[in-house]
Formats: sequence, C-alpha cells, structure tokens
Amino acid sequence: MLKRQQVGLWLAIVLLAVALVPTPSAAGEAPAKYMQRVAKQLVTAARSASQNDFAQAVRSHADYRTIGLYSLGAYRRGLPSSDQNSYFSGMINFIARYAANNAPKYPVARAIVTGQTEESKSGVHVDTRVTLTDGTSYDVRWLLVRRGSTWKVRDAQVLGFWMSPFLKDLFENYISENGGNPRALVVALNR
Repeated sequence: MLKRQQVGLWLAIVLLAVALVPTPSAAGEAPAKYMQRVAKQLVTAARSASQNDFAQAVRSHADYRTIGLYSLGAYRRGLPSSDQNSYFSGMINFIARYAANNAPKYPVARAIVTGQTEESKSGVHVDTRVTLTDGTSYDVRWLLVRRGSTWKVRDAQVLGFWMSPFLKDLFENYISENGGNPRALVVALNR
C-alpha cells in the first residue's frame, strides 16, 4: 500500500511539473507570430508615413523603458524620476518622427518573418526579410524579450548594426554637449 502511494505521489509530482512547463500557447504568442503581427503594423505605419502610427507601434511593442534607460548611458542617474515619463514620451516621439520622415525614402512592399532562435536569458531573436517596392531587400534581426505574458522589442539589427547603441551614442553626445544635464535632452525630445 505504501509503495502504491509513493508511486501515486511521484506520478502527481511529474504531472504537476509537466503542467507547469510553459507551452507556446500558455506562455503567450510565439515570438515569430508576434513579430509578424508587429511587422504588419510597422509596414502600415511606413506606408502612411504617419508619426502617430509609428508612435503607437513603438508604444505598443517596444521595451521602451529599458531602451530609454540604456540610451542615457552614464547619464541615467542624472535623470530625475519626475522627468522619466516626459523623457520616454519624447524618446518615442523622436523615434516615430524619424521613422515617419524616412519611410517615404524606403517604400516597403512587405516584411516576412524567416525564422527565430531558441529563447535564452537575453531573449529570442526573430529574423525578418524586408522587401522594398523596387525589389531590393534586406534582413532585420529583432531581439524580443518577455514582458509578462507577451513579447516586447528590445532592439533591432539592420545591416549588421544594432540600433540601441546608435541611440545611446546620439543621446549621450547630446547630453555631453549640453553640460551633462539629461534635462536638456528631455526638453529637446519634447519640442
């Protein structure tokens, strides 16, 4: 009898352990499927060249708090918590304005997800082939991270270069040229 109870207990533990392992549906949308949905929204924003459409996409799908804090670099500690929301909003609008202004130069026909890596501590990479209306194409590698039950875009690699370090250099240089005060960047981003 005791042996049967032990087997039953072990079976219950194994079943519980299997039930607790997240499956793609339990863990939320698969990264590639999520990124295809995001790509569709970005293509729509690019076709409209709308700053509002790009801002909505960034607000909805970017890990913008992490990106924003990383982009301050050594000046991160100098940004008062009372200025953070204004900073994040300004950063999103800066990215959206840049994307909207440049979208007409690179008219996108389609963006297709071509693969994804296994998830690691740093996230999961999703590869996308972007084809322009003139037939030329290029690859984008997205870094997605888990945020709750969904994914967020942490970075993008285009032509071999990650975008977050470019933003970091731009923001750090601006702050440095303006007396080392992150508030100067917040004001500039919100003009």
